[in-house]
Amino acid sequence: MVKSMSNRVLDLRFPADPKRLKMVREHVQQAASQLPCTKKLVSDLIIAVNEACMNVMEHAYKGNRSGEIVLEINNNGDEIEVVLTDFAEPVDFDAIQPRDPDDLRPGGLGTYFISEIMDECAYAHLPNVGGNVLRMTKRITS
Repeated sequence: MVKSMSNRVLDLRFPADPKRLKMVREHVQQAASQLPCTKKLVSDLIIAVNEACMNVMEHAYKGNRSGEIVLEINNNGDEIEVVLTDFAEPVDFDAIQPRDPDDLRPGGLGTYFISEIMDECAYAHLPNVGGNVLRMTKRITS
């Protein structure tokens, strides 16, 4: 199967500061509006990206707001690809597990929401420079 050409609809760099999340959500909404997405899918993408950014801020950067995050959203024809890159210490990907949603307590459900919303999630380390990459994809159904 040959993938169609990717079309970048968002390329955003921002500090790992939770105060920037409102701006990130606004940019994701604008980018998703350029895609063949339902309103629900736009809303779901905003949730997944917001949760992934919070996880990077809290767990990769451990609250250090001077870190940088790069967010890319690509239209690959039949799927939307979201790529989140950080430059923090490499994370132990085996430790990233969604908590059971029935375990009622604040926090810790970000990876659960992401896995429910997105079709695929893949983690990688940046070679040679340190850092982490999260690649999430969502198929577009017509």
